Amino acid sequence: MTERDLIGDLRLTRERFATLVAEIRPELHRYCARMTGSIADGEDVVQDTFARAEALHAAVSRFVELAPAQRSCVILKDVLGYSLDEIASILGMTVPAVKAALHRGRSRLRELRTIEVPTARPASPEIARYAALFNARDWDAVRAMLAEDVRLDLVARVQRTGRAEVESYFTNYDKVDDWHLVTAWLDGREVLAVFRDPRRPRPAYFVELELVDGAIVRIRDFRYVPYIADDAAIEV
Repeated sequence: MTERDLIGDLRLTRERFATLVAEIRPELHRYCARMTGSIADGEDVVQDTFARAEALHAAVSRFVELAPAQRSCVILKDVLGYSLDEIASILGMTVPAVKAALHRGRSRLRELRTIEVPTARPASPEIARYAALFNARDWDAVRAMLAEDVRLDLVARVQRTGRAEVESYFTNYDKVDDWHLVTAWLDGREVLAVFRDPRRPRPAYFVELELVDGAIVRIRDFRYVPYIADDAAIEV
């Protein structure tokens, strides 16, 4: 087998795997997001899990802070979708006790997120400028904001490194007009909410930028995993 054949087989295997897991990916992301307390971190865990099948331990810290009964009830109900009667049977509890544990567990998770997530602040000048230039399709000015070794992560689709490799990202966006970027906050992080229909109150997905000394060193675009926005508390 030649090197080209091997690369072709590896690519085909990856495509088949992606097809097989596509149906369960939203549920897995919802699970990981609940475990980490962060929409974006939840997707990180999903990607790491698919890539290495060993990163789930990174998502456990949030649920560990719940009492055992609360943790079990929240996981069985909110993550795995069991009914109250089924949970009561599994855990050997009464239905009222399950309801109480579920309520306390959910409340505790909300408290933990309230404690840890900073209050949203005005957009930073760099993020606001990127959004304005992007919306104006001033691609030369957008590219001028990029670091030479900028990394692009089009989540669940492709990864590229370097200005030359990332250039097609902007070219592809220029081919469509169903988007508008708005500065926003998610889990205490500054993001760009992407609206594909101005009549809808919620964004379709979001983009996360990482800057160092004013230059963009990383772009994470969640366009191809729109289900993430369904669970995201994006503050525009």
